[in-house]
Amino acid sequence: MKRLKVYSVVLIVFALIVMILLRNRSQIKAETKNLNPSSFAVATAVVGTKDINDDLNLIGTINGSNDVKVVSESSGKVTKVLTSVGNYAPAGAVMVQLDDKLQAAALQLAKVNLDKATKDYNRFKHLYRENSVTDSQLENAELEYQSANDKFVMAKREFDNTRITSPISGIVTSRTVNMGTFVSPGMVVAEVVDIASLKVTVNVGERHVIDIKPGERVRVTTSVYPGVDFSGHIKWISSKGDVDHTYPVEVDFPNSRAHPLKAGMFATVYFKENFAANSLVIPRQALVGSVEAPQVYIVKDGVATLKNIVVGHTFNNYLEVLSGLHPGETVVTNGQDNLENGYKVNVMNQSQRQDNVNG
Repeated sequence: MKRLKVYSVVLIVFALIVMILLRNRSQIKAETKNLNPSSFAVATAVVGTKDINDDLNLIGTINGSNDVKVVSESSGKVTKVLTSVGNYAPAGAVMVQLDDKLQAAALQLAKVNLDKATKDYNRFKHLYRENSVTDSQLENAELEYQSANDKFVMAKREFDNTRITSPISGIVTSRTVNMGTFVSPGMVVAEVVDIASLKVTVNVGERHVIDIKPGERVRVTTSVYPGVDFSGHIKWISSKGDVDHTYPVEVDFPNSRAHPLKAGMFATVYFKENFAANSLVIPRQALVGSVEAPQVYIVKDGVATLKNIVVGHTFNNYLEVLSGLHPGETVVTNGQDNLENGYKVNVMNQSQRQDNVNG
């Protein structure tokens, strides 16, 4: 009898446990059903076409094709100033004259020694042919001649360095010395810029830099001469970008006699002027993932389907679609973070797009 009571208690406890488990299971199912709605609210847009201008134009500062600092290679006091800021200086023209008395005296002495060594060497060569001097005597005369010649070259160089010349033809943009200024080697005395030809360096983004090549023709304009175009070409494109993923590009173009430009002016460089007509586009926010592996959700009969697409250029808030979609299809533009392939959706609002909308 006692054992029967124990069995009855055990059965009652077991029944209670089963009842609790079943009730908990029902509650979990109800909560799960509430957490997983039958459909997800999304916003969509209809795929359409658009006429878009894909222009690449950038603003940069004009510089001369060659801009050099004229540096003294000698020391001494300035005795003559032969140029002024704004003057044209041809290549090789003397700009500044330094005191050259010591250098002139050294050059004269070197010239006398070289003349003597030359005569002695020629005389010894004549005597050698007559077997009147030894090989050693001729070699010594030759060494004396070479030494005197080297000293003359050095003295001539030091004398020439007292005349500071312009290494290029151009306009003098600065001069740092006057009469009486003491100049030392390495000191900048002037700056000359060649503006017969000009250059503009601009930073091109990584999306466009792959579309341009050195040697391509470009159009250059300035606000100084509205309506006037200058024809230039791409000289070089940097192989290394900066932290903003832009690449320095240099454009060269000739200056104009009719419309002369100056270094420091702003210029606009037009690299590409492409007109994309009837391009298939989608809103940028419809993209799932990245442009390297682009996907979108399309909606058909209330069901979202994930599709792979191929995208082209980016136009402001639009993406050009090269393949994977057709005009009239509906893509999800908001709410796709909650979706998986095959989920049912509830379209809350739809951005209708008409074909051939001008950009």
